[in-house]
This record gives sequence, C-alpha cells and structure tokens, in this order.
Amino acid sequence: MFNTEDIYNVVGDTILKPRGHEFTRELKLLMMGLPGTRAFQVMVDHCQLEDTPEALKSECEALFSELLPREIQTMPGLLELLERLEQLGIPKAVATSSQLRFANIALNQFDLMPRFKFVLTAESVVKGKPHPDVYLLAAKKMALEPSQLLVLEDSVTGSQAAAAAGTTVIAVPTEHSLGCDYSHVDHVVQSLEDPVIFEKLKRC
Repeated sequence: MFNTEDIYNVVGDTILKPRGHEFTRELKLLMMGLPGTRAFQVMVDHCQLEDTPEALKSECEALFSELLPREIQTMPGLLELLERLEQLGIPKAVATSSQLRFANIALNQFDLMPRFKFVLTAESVVKGKPHPDVYLLAAKKMALEPSQLLVLEDSVTGSQAAAAAGTTVIAVPTEHSLGCDYSHVDHVVQSLEDPVIFEKLKRC
C-alpha cells in the first residue's frame, strides 16, 4: 500500500554502515515481511553483529518514526483500487507485519483508516508471517472462509502466509522484490493498476 520498503532501505543503511556492513538486497529480502524481532535476528545472524535483535529493533523504530511521516507515499493505483472496491461493495482490511503504531501513522496520513473494516498488525497474532495466522484471523473477522479472501502481497513471506491460509493470492512485487520466487501464488502482477486485479474483483 505504501513505499515503506524505500524507507526501510534508508533505515537499514543508517543502522549498518556505522557497524561496517551494507544493507544489501540479499539481506533485505531475507528480512522482508517478517515481524520485528525475527527480522532483526536475521540481520544479527547475517552480519554477525554483537547487538541484540531487540536493540536493533528499538533503533530501527526510532529512525522509522522520524522518517515515516515525511517520506511515506501511497503506491501507484492504491486510491483507484480502493474506490473500485467501494463501488463494488467489497469489504477490505489490512493485515500487515508492521506494528500498530506505524500502521496507524501510514493510514491516518492519507485518511484511509475509515475505509477499512479492521487492521491486523504484528501484535494481532502470536505467529507472524510466513505463518498463516494473520490471514486466518482476517477471514474469521470477515465471517468468511479463507478461500473467499483475495489477498494482495508484495513480499514472498507475506504471500507465503496468505497461500498457507488458503486464500487467493496476487503478488504485487515492488522493485525490492522483483525476481523472487512467487510460484506459490495465483497471479503475479506489475502494479495495483494491473487489469488482472480488476478482473478478479468482477468475479467477487
């Protein structure tokens, strides 16, 4: 929905450069879509850092809190997609690995919160993505079977969670996740403006 991966690039570089490391694409992909502490355990292991995941997570949150309100933008086609969903009367929700406070900042920045039925975050489930729990909870809150959900995901980890839950999954890779293995999803599209998404919506 938002360009948060661009912001995380800046944050990752800011954290790692003073420690003598680079926030490489390889590391980013390993961390992408994982909930906080697990993601930073990957960073610790990959770069063989002496810091704890909790310390890195705290440092990241401070930097991200500063950058997010200034740098956040909606992804191309998001607002048009939301309007189309509303025209069709299709309820929509957010299921993110981000923390609730960051999700609130992002959604409220563009006055989007009232347009969603609910928001699920890293705090909503015990097991985060790639476990299916957040999407199973979303289906339950929607009073639907998982197979009735259409999920749009940009990360491999997130799309694996949605597929494991038994939903219909459309991967929308960004420049940060292009070329990854999305063989487990139903469709891979170029952007939120892709006609495949709108064709799927017509069948809902």
